[in-house]
Amino acid sequence: MKNICRISMVGLVFALLNCQSVNYNKMFYEDAQPKKISDRFTFTEGPSSDKQGNVYFTDQPNDKIYYWDWKTNKVIEFLGKTGRANGTHFDKDGNLITCSDDQGEIWKISKDKKIEVILKGFEGKRLNGPNDVWNDSSGGMYFTDPLYERDYWVDFKQEIAHKGLYYRTKEGKTVRLETFTQPNGIVGSEIFKKLYISDIDAGKTYVYDILGEGKLSERRLFCEMGSDGMTLDKHGNLYLTGKGVHIFNRKGKKMYHIPIEEEWTSNVTFGGENNDVLFITASQSVYMLRTKVRGVK
Repeated sequence: MKNICRISMVGLVFALLNCQSVNYNKMFYEDAQPKKISDRFTFTEGPSSDKQGNVYFTDQPNDKIYYWDWKTNKVIEFLGKTGRANGTHFDKDGNLITCSDDQGEIWKISKDKKIEVILKGFEGKRLNGPNDVWNDSSGGMYFTDPLYERDYWVDFKQEIAHKGLYYRTKEGKTVRLETFTQPNGIVGSEIFKKLYISDIDAGKTYVYDILGEGKLSERRLFCEMGSDGMTLDKHGNLYLTGKGVHIFNRKGKKMYHIPIEEEWTSNVTFGGENNDVLFITASQSVYMLRTKVRGVK
C-alpha cells in the first residue's frame, strides 16, 4: 500500500497505516516490546481479565485454564478438566464463563472452582462448538458457534447446520441472532453500545449497534479482515489477531500492526493493575505489552 508509514523503535517495529489519525506516542511507550511470559503450552486461547486485573486463559489441547497474576508476573494453573474450554469472559458477578466445546456447552465457573453447565444445546440439538463469548451487564451473553471438528470429539454428528451468533438471556432463554460462514471472535462495549464479531473464513469483521438486551441493529462491515480473537481499548480502537495483533480505529481504518514471533496469534485482552497491559495468547506462548491506553471494562 502506498500510504504505509514505518516507525522503527528499540526492540519493536509497528506498521503505521493511518499516520495522521492517531498519535503513536499516545498509545505506546517508545522502548516497549511484547514480552514473553511463558511458553509451556500447546495452544493458548481465550484471555479475559478479572476485576483485579489478573488474566485467565485456556490451553485447549491440554484441557486446562491458567491465570496470569500481574503482581508476581507468574502463570498459575487454575483448573484442569475444563470441558476443553476455548473462549472465556467474566460475567458481572465475577464468574468465568467458558466456551467448553467438548460437548458443545457453556460453563460458569466460580472463583472457588464450582462448575455449572449453563447451556447444553439449542432447541434440543447439540451446539457445534461454542467458540467465544461476551457478557453484558444485564446478565445476558452473546456467543459464537462455528464448527471446528476436534480430534477429541467422540461420535460427533453435526445437529445444527447453521454457524451462528446467539444470545442467552439472564433467564436462560437462547435465541439465534444471525448466521455466518465461520463466526469466531466477539467483543462488545456498553459504553460505545457496539458489538463486534469476526467471520474469520469470510475475511471480515462486522459491527452492530447494541439496542437493548439481545437486540442489535443490522450488521455493518467494519473491516476486511477476519480474526480469531479481539478486544477494545477505551478509545474504541479494535484489536484483531492472526499474524500478530492488528489495531483498527473506530472507523475501521488500520493503524498499527504488532508483530509476534509465533505461528499464530489467537487472542488478546487488557489486564494488569490499571487495565493497561495488552495480554496476548499466541500458539505455545503468552505475552504482555505495557501501553499508554486502557481496555474497556
